[in-house]
Amino acid sequence: MNIEQAKSIPISVILDKLNLAPQRTSGHRVLYFSPFRREKTPSLWVDTKNNLWRDFGDSKWIGGDIIHLVRGYLNNENENCEVTDALRWLRNMTGFIPDIKPVIDPDEVSAEKTLVLREVNKIKQVKLIEYGNNRGIPESILRTYFVEAAVFNTKTQKKFYSLCMRNDLKGYELRNPYFKGCIGKKYITFIRGTKPKPEGINIFEGAFDFASAIAQLNGKPFENDSLILHSLSNLKKASAYLKNYGYRYAYTWMDNDEPGIEATKSWEGFCKTEENLLHVPMNEIYLPYKDVNAAHMAKLEL
Repeated sequence: MNIEQAKSIPISVILDKLNLAPQRTSGHRVLYFSPFRREKTPSLWVDTKNNLWRDFGDSKWIGGDIIHLVRGYLNNENENCEVTDALRWLRNMTGFIPDIKPVIDPDEVSAEKTLVLREVNKIKQVKLIEYGNNRGIPESILRTYFVEAAVFNTKTQKKFYSLCMRNDLKGYELRNPYFKGCIGKKYITFIRGTKPKPEGINIFEGAFDFASAIAQLNGKPFENDSLILHSLSNLKKASAYLKNYGYRYAYTWMDNDEPGIEATKSWEGFCKTEENLLHVPMNEIYLPYKDVNAAHMAKLEL
């Protein structure tokens, strides 16, 4: 959390968390008991319009913004009260998650409401294995991270098969040579790394980017945890997986196009709000190609 984000938090929210209820209201001015002392007569006025406060309980009034308020409160509690201490306290008290705006990818296909999931099994269709191989993904990796979905299209009255990866809300992200979409709620897939409580997390746009990175490691799983967005609209939802978890590094594998660049900037901004979290964009590894899978295919001359 930075200073600008902290100042966006209403002072009334913080006073409520300190169990201080409004005692009187006059327009946009609200009167509270002071958090700095025990008193019988309330003395702290909050200007809800400008998010400022003034305390008239002492011989000389004091006041300021929300950071001044928290620093004063921490000092009164004999706690460290520097600006960084106030920002950390505010983040912990409010459960603050920075607002990461979703990025709109014009090439993204919306979910098809006419599709019905009939079956989910281990991969059996040879054509799906060939499709994965043509994208540079070996059969062993396909079988580890993907399953096979039998899908019925109620509009065309036809059934087709697709590779699919389940997301964390039990939706299914579908991929075959002719179709890319989702059945159920579009969400994120979290994959635990081999190392307990790792220092880093990898964040990929798509399932084939993740699978391509695994293929580059000769099929060896990541020690770090991984997030697969499946859609740039899931950026804000993904930030909740990182907040206060204790990761030291966030490795982002966004596309080298305009939406991907915007997403990378969003991750940079988010990481600055987390204590000791370093953003490590991986884009240069797969330049000049659009994404991880395209670079992987080029390397294999596919």
